Amino acid sequence: MEEQERSLNFIEQIVEKDLAEGVNNGRIQTRFPPEPNGYLHIGHVKAVCLDFGIAERYNGVCNLRFDDTNPVKEDVEYVDSIERDIAWLGFKWGHIYYASDYFQQLYDLAIRFIKEGKAYVDEQTAEQIAEQKGTPTEAGVASPYRDRPVEENLRLFQAMQNGEIPEGKMVLRAKIDMANPNMHFRDPIMYRIITSHPHHRTGHTWNVYPMYDFAHGQSDYFEGVTHSICTLEFVVHRPLYDYFIDQFVPQGEYRPHQYEFNRLNITYTVMSKRKMLQLVKEGLVAGWDDPRMPTVCGLRRRGYTAKAIREFIDRIGYTKVEGMIDVGLLEHTIRENLKETAPRICAIFDPVKLVITNYEGEGETIIADNIDGHEELGTREMQFGKELWIERGDFLEEADNKFFRLSPGGREVRLKSSYIIQATGCEKDAEGNITTVYATYDPNSKSGTEGGNRKTKATINWVECRSALDAEARLYDRLFAVENPAAEEGDFRDMLNPESLVVKNIKVEGSLRSELHEPVMVNGVEQENHYQLLKQGYFVVDPDTTADKLVLNRTCSLKDNYLK
Repeated sequence: MEEQERSLNFIEQIVEKDLAEGVNNGRIQTRFPPEPNGYLHIGHVKAVCLDFGIAERYNGVCNLRFDDTNPVKEDVEYVDSIERDIAWLGFKWGHIYYASDYFQQLYDLAIRFIKEGKAYVDEQTAEQIAEQKGTPTEAGVASPYRDRPVEENLRLFQAMQNGEIPEGKMVLRAKIDMANPNMHFRDPIMYRIITSHPHHRTGHTWNVYPMYDFAHGQSDYFEGVTHSICTLEFVVHRPLYDYFIDQFVPQGEYRPHQYEFNRLNITYTVMSKRKMLQLVKEGLVAGWDDPRMPTVCGLRRRGYTAKAIREFIDRIGYTKVEGMIDVGLLEHTIRENLKETAPRICAIFDPVKLVITNYEGEGETIIADNIDGHEELGTREMQFGKELWIERGDFLEEADNKFFRLSPGGREVRLKSSYIIQATGCEKDAEGNITTVYATYDPNSKSGTEGGNRKTKATINWVECRSALDAEARLYDRLFAVENPAAEEGDFRDMLNPESLVVKNIKVEGSLRSELHEPVMVNGVEQENHYQLLKQGYFVVDPDTTADKLVLNRTCSLKDNYLK
């Protein structure tokens, strides 16, 4: 029902108009074209949801096509991670393609351009070419090699491919217009030489590699793409996209069309793959899947669900205006996603021992709802006994009438899902630190029994000492301390939040003991075991968990500051 009632974004409006007019005989085909030089981040997810979503919604096809035109930066590791992330998000591609699938066709097309006098080999340095480009208000200067004979250009381009020309010594440029107000038309580079790194698929077969502007539109055409969807920075590239296609596709025949939408920018986050790579290589984060990173694998490890991420993308929508999204909306979305499903668990972050002096039994089992008031969501067993762990802050030896938790003097407090107790005193060490709190309990006040209806002004969490598990809680926060690190002057690394990760050793219910024996595979088949640690936040079991050590990552806090 939500899908039917929501408004169409402007790309969907274009698609529906094309369908109504019979463009491409009603065929819809999109593609998601990532560069395999890094891990997908949430900015890419916005494109993933649009490319695959359009195909799903209009019975079309969306292919995954890796833009593998730069072997210097590419790796199979990135290819595998991209496929894994897209599948985890819940999307299915029609086929997997690579730009390298079209290297021969692109090379043949470049030869055609040379023969038609539309391309030439330039021997100038990158710096010289850039200097001759001119400015948006001043025409560029023609290369001294611009009018080389076709035969010489063909011979040199073949020599470039044969590996006879050193890397960086020559490029192939399109011969268009050095005075065009669109700087991208000022004889753009079509091919450069790369011999220092073998290609991850083709090895040393190729020594020349196409540039993005030449490879992208033609690959779309070879593949049959109808709607080529990009972010707004490619608006100025669109005329060149169309120009290259115009050179070999007759008017009136099928051709792909490029459309642009606003990219995703989120507060307290960097979306630059270059900067993310710096963070990883310099050890400022624990890796691409560090839960503070905006990568899909990082968000997954932090406990974000595919459903929540997709709902977030749907909420922010698609426009032609750049903007900044409050990270609070992302946090709000995952919080809303987990609050109805994550079992509640007692965990003690600053433990002090509580001894119930009048408890005589060996212990007992308390049955508690996974989520209060929702019996249909199941129950769990909590062990109860004479000695418990409670939060140090839940006891004050001397308290005023505004403190409603444990304090000597007859005030009653309920232990979560169990009994009512009263503090009677405490024990301290030589430095005056409280080591043990003493209390008595009312055996007729057990929750769920007839005598358990008595109200108290406070309820506190507890964990039974013998059955408690020691766990490591990793409290993740925003990676950067400034709202928009990309807009600030100075080194972005100096803007990192020193409190973005705080590690605490805590006590948790023994009901989580099963987590020590169940593998958690965040980057393989995902096993996302979420919990709300009462009064602390939502947590997920981390893959660092072993048979001897439970590790919990905080997904988000309980407090929601996002203005709805």
